[in-house]
Amino acid sequence: MRTPFPARRSSPAQRIEQTPEAGSLRPRPTRLQSRVVDAGAALTGWASNPWRRLALLLIVLLLGFVIGGGVGTICGALSIIDHLAALFCVIAMEFAIRARRWLLRQRGDHLGLELLDMGRIGLLYGLLLDGFKLF
Repeated sequence: MRTPFPARRSSPAQRIEQTPEAGSLRPRPTRLQSRVVDAGAALTGWASNPWRRLALLLIVLLLGFVIGGGVGTICGALSIIDHLAALFCVIAMEFAIRARRWLLRQRGDHLGLELLDMGRIGLLYGLLLDGFKLF
Protein backbone atom coordinates (compact mmCIF):
# COMPACT_ATOMS: atom_id res chain seq x y z
CA MET A 1 0.00 0.00 0.00
CA ARG A 2 1.37 3.39 -1.01
CA THR A 3 1.26 6.41 1.24
CA PRO A 4 -0.19 9.62 -0.17
CA PHE A 5 2.98 11.53 0.70
CA PRO A 6 6.37 10.79 -0.89
CA ALA A 7 9.26 9.85 1.35
CA ARG A 8 11.32 12.81 2.54
CA ARG A 9 14.95 12.87 1.62
CA SER A 10 17.39 14.36 4.05
CA SER A 11 19.07 17.59 3.06
CA PRO A 12 22.80 18.14 3.65
CA ALA A 13 21.97 20.34 6.64
CA GLN A 14 20.13 17.47 8.31
CA ARG A 15 22.94 14.94 8.03
CA ILE A 16 24.46 13.85 11.28
CA GLU A 17 28.06 13.21 12.10
CA GLN A 18 29.57 11.00 14.75
CA THR A 19 31.84 12.72 17.25
CA PRO A 20 34.68 10.42 18.27
CA GLU A 21 35.29 11.82 21.75
CA ALA A 22 31.76 11.55 23.17
CA GLY A 23 30.31 8.96 20.86
CA SER A 24 27.16 11.06 20.53
CA LEU A 25 25.41 12.26 17.42
CA ARG A 26 25.20 15.95 16.64
CA PRO A 27 24.38 17.91 13.49
CA ARG A 28 27.19 19.32 11.39
CA PRO A 29 27.46 23.10 11.20
CA THR A 30 25.85 24.64 8.13
CA ARG A 31 27.56 27.03 5.75
CA LEU A 32 25.62 29.93 7.26
CA GLN A 33 26.80 29.08 10.77
CA SER A 34 30.39 28.78 9.54
CA ARG A 35 30.22 32.13 7.76
CA VAL A 36 28.73 33.89 10.78
CA VAL A 37 31.55 32.56 12.96
CA ASP A 38 34.12 33.57 10.34
CA ALA A 39 32.60 37.07 10.08
CA GLY A 40 32.75 37.49 13.85
CA ALA A 41 36.39 36.42 13.89
CA ALA A 42 37.19 38.81 11.02
CA LEU A 43 35.46 41.69 12.84
CA THR A 44 37.40 40.93 16.01
CA GLY A 45 40.64 40.89 14.04
CA TRP A 46 39.74 44.15 12.29
CA ALA A 47 38.89 45.80 15.62
CA SER A 48 42.19 44.82 17.22
CA ASN A 49 43.41 48.32 16.33
CA PRO A 50 42.31 50.57 19.24
CA TRP A 51 41.12 53.42 17.00
CA ARG A 52 39.01 51.09 14.87
CA ARG A 53 37.59 49.52 18.00
CA LEU A 54 36.69 52.94 19.44
CA ALA A 55 35.10 54.00 16.14
CA LEU A 56 33.05 50.80 15.98
CA LEU A 57 31.87 51.22 19.57
CA LEU A 58 30.95 54.85 18.92
CA ILE A 59 28.98 53.89 15.80
CA VAL A 60 27.02 51.27 17.76
CA LEU A 61 26.38 53.77 20.57
CA LEU A 62 25.04 56.37 18.15
CA LEU A 63 23.00 53.77 16.29
CA GLY A 64 21.38 52.70 19.55
CA PHE A 65 20.72 56.36 20.37
CA VAL A 66 19.04 56.92 17.00
CA ILE A 67 16.91 53.78 17.38
CA GLY A 68 15.89 54.81 20.91
CA GLY A 69 14.99 58.29 19.74
CA GLY A 70 13.08 56.93 16.79
CA VAL A 71 11.07 54.50 18.91
CA GLY A 72 10.18 57.25 21.39
CA THR A 73 9.28 59.78 18.69
CA ILE A 74 7.20 57.45 16.54
CA CYS A 75 5.28 55.97 19.45
CA GLY A 76 4.79 59.41 20.99
CA ALA A 77 3.43 60.82 17.73
CA LEU A 78 1.04 57.95 17.12
CA SER A 79 0.14 57.50 20.82
CA ILE A 80 -1.49 54.21 19.90
CA ILE A 81 1.14 51.64 20.74
CA ASP A 82 2.96 53.30 23.65
CA HIS A 83 2.51 50.37 26.00
CA LEU A 84 3.48 47.81 23.39
CA ALA A 85 6.63 49.73 22.43
CA ALA A 86 7.59 50.05 26.09
CA LEU A 87 7.11 46.30 26.51
CA PHE A 88 9.34 45.57 23.51
CA CYS A 89 12.04 47.94 24.82
CA VAL A 90 11.98 46.28 28.26
CA ILE A 91 12.15 42.82 26.67
CA ALA A 92 15.08 43.92 24.47
CA MET A 93 16.91 45.29 27.51
CA GLU A 94 16.31 42.09 29.49
CA PHE A 95 17.61 39.91 26.63
CA ALA A 96 20.68 42.15 26.39
CA ILE A 97 21.33 41.75 30.12
CA ARG A 98 20.99 37.97 29.91
CA ALA A 99 23.24 37.85 26.82
CA ARG A 100 25.76 39.98 28.73
CA ARG A 101 26.01 37.35 31.44
CA TRP A 102 26.69 34.69 28.83
CA LEU A 103 29.27 36.86 27.04
CA LEU A 104 31.13 37.54 30.30
CA ARG A 105 31.87 33.82 30.63
CA GLN A 106 33.43 33.65 27.15
CA ARG A 107 37.19 33.59 26.88
CA GLY A 108 39.20 35.81 24.61
CA ASP A 109 38.29 39.20 23.22
CA HIS A 110 35.13 40.80 24.62
CA LEU A 111 34.21 42.82 21.52
CA GLY A 112 30.69 41.38 21.43
CA LEU A 113 30.15 42.31 25.06
CA GLU A 114 31.35 45.86 24.47
CA LEU A 115 29.14 46.24 21.38
CA LEU A 116 26.13 44.94 23.29
CA ASP A 117 26.78 47.37 26.15
CA MET A 118 27.16 50.34 23.82
CA GLY A 119 23.95 49.46 21.97
CA ARG A 120 22.09 49.09 25.24
CA ILE A 121 23.40 52.40 26.61
CA GLY A 122 22.57 54.21 23.36
CA LEU A 123 19.03 52.82 23.32
CA LEU A 124 18.48 53.82 26.93
CA TYR A 125 19.83 57.35 26.41
CA GLY A 126 17.67 57.81 23.30
CA LEU A 127 14.55 56.76 25.18
CA LEU A 128 15.42 58.97 28.17
CA LEU A 129 16.03 62.00 25.98
CA ASP A 130 12.62 61.61 24.34
CA GLY A 131 11.06 61.18 27.78
CA PHE A 132 12.59 64.47 28.93
CA LYS A 133 11.34 66.20 25.77
CA LEU A 134 7.79 65.32 26.74
CA PHE A 135 8.32 66.47 30.33
